[in-house]
Amino acid sequence: MAAVMVSPGRASAERRFFTGMALAILATVIVGFSRSFFLRPLFPELPSPSEMIFYVHGVVFTAWIALLVVQASLVAGGRTELHRKIGPFSAVLAVAMVVLGTLGALIAARRDTGFFGITIPPLQFLAVPIFDMILFAPFVWLAIAQRRNPQSHKRWMLLATVNLVTAAIARWPGVLPLGPLAFFGLTDLFVVALAIWDFRTRGRLHPVTLWGGLLIIVSQPLRLVVSSTEGWLAFAQWATGLLG
Repeated sequence: MAAVMVSPGRASAERRFFTGMALAILATVIVGFSRSFFLRPLFPELPSPSEMIFYVHGVVFTAWIALLVVQASLVAGGRTELHRKIGPFSAVLAVAMVVLGTLGALIAARRDTGFFGITIPPLQFLAVPIFDMILFAPFVWLAIAQRRNPQSHKRWMLLATVNLVTAAIARWPGVLPLGPLAFFGLTDLFVVALAIWDFRTRGRLHPVTLWGGLLIIVSQPLRLVVSSTEGWLAFAQWATGLLG
């Protein structure tokens, strides 16, 4: 197969684009979780979880976003060898993210008060974070499996993280009351940005952008539909019961 030659100018623009996307995600997360995590002491009136697991999850989640920015910046700076050496830490963090994300969701769903700030019944809302994990895990696995294919690798990593930013966007002031169309729609803007980049630079969608982005977008209404079914509620009751 003939190698695809990329001009230095396009390669530089691509590095800036993916670094910019990582920074935009970081900014989104900081704004979303500023009151409940990063600047928590300044907002004592907000309800906060008593379980330590949520603070550990916050640290690990922040580390994942920070690592995304660092890795994108290393590639942009031409330090690909260091990027590869740090790569295994991404796999370790991803495992921790799935474990902590799943446990945290089950603990919140099992509380009498449910998820903070969410009026939807907790067993029903549990579908939202569980679907996040269902997509995040295989996206990261595919990114690792395709690490020798930079174009696929970087898109899977980016989309795996985009899939998680809904939780931050929903915590932006005034967004949650607007409902799923608002926080899912704002999340999808990251997918749209990646799609526009593909069309501008490739003339078509990259397969990862197409299928990964489609999975994220389709999963959003799907989790809302599934969450109210008897099958899901029975599963949620069983899963939360595993905690004892």
